[in-house]
Amino acid sequence: MALTLAEGAKLSNNVVLQGVVETIVRESPVLQALPFIDITGNALVYNQENSLATASFYAVGDTWQESTPTFTQQQATLAILGGDADIDNYLRQTRSNVQDIEAVVLELKAKAIRQTWEQTFISGTGLANTFAGLDTLLAAAPASQTIAAGTNGNTLTLALLDQLIDAVRPGKPDMLLMSRRSRRQLTALVRASGALIETHINQFGMWQEYYNGIPIGVSDYISETQTQGTSNVATTIYALQFGEGRLCGLQGGGGLQVERVGELETKDAVRWRIKWYTSLAMFGTLCAARLIGVTP
Repeated sequence: MALTLAEGAKLSNNVVLQGVVETIVRESPVLQALPFIDITGNALVYNQENSLATASFYAVGDTWQESTPTFTQQQATLAILGGDADIDNYLRQTRSNVQDIEAVVLELKAKAIRQTWEQTFISGTGLANTFAGLDTLLAAAPASQTIAAGTNGNTLTLALLDQLIDAVRPGKPDMLLMSRRSRRQLTALVRASGALIETHINQFGMWQEYYNGIPIGVSDYISETQTQGTSNVATTIYALQFGEGRLCGLQGGGGLQVERVGELETKDAVRWRIKWYTSLAMFGTLCAARLIGVTP
């Protein structure tokens, strides 16, 4: 069963872990929505559907034709993401009346892990001990899942965004992921059409924006200086379906882990370690799409 990071944390009695998970997902629209599957071992081998089987109408006495779907075997290997956080005993004991030093240091380390994961989620190559992110996975998907705004880039239009949404099927995307500049462009386009962006408060008490009933996620890790033809100020918008059989996170048994390593020998400090064995899998070729070459 696939659970989001926040839902999985509810099943843990470790208060430190719950606090770290909440810190990680609070500012990440992707981690708020992306479910994770716990796997045994260091990798998951799965079959990605390429083409459907066909069916036909036949006359009496016709010879029936056999047709089967085709698959490509893919493998997602878990990457080790984490870091150590040292809390000086002197500061912990003498400054605790001002603020909880331990909590502050762990929060900052959790923030660093979120930033690294989100950046890899977008542009991870699967090399240098990382996992393959959206751009790498979509580069191997059918050409229909990558839509170019123009040979040398072009400004965003609602028609282009609707085309991107239609590239994800069956059903609608669960999220439109874009940069802040693209979100501003979309808001301006909707206002110019005489409508307003729909908003609701999500489970974290934050305002969530929607386009055509689809949540809008904003990522600071989508570059706004991509090259598209002669343009070097392009960016990308993603349409994503989340869930088992679609786009899903992977993690080793235990998920995100927070460990107290203990007192250090070489300095007067206590060390905490946050680690996460994680990866990303795209089970279907039509569960994600991207619109590239979006210019200011």
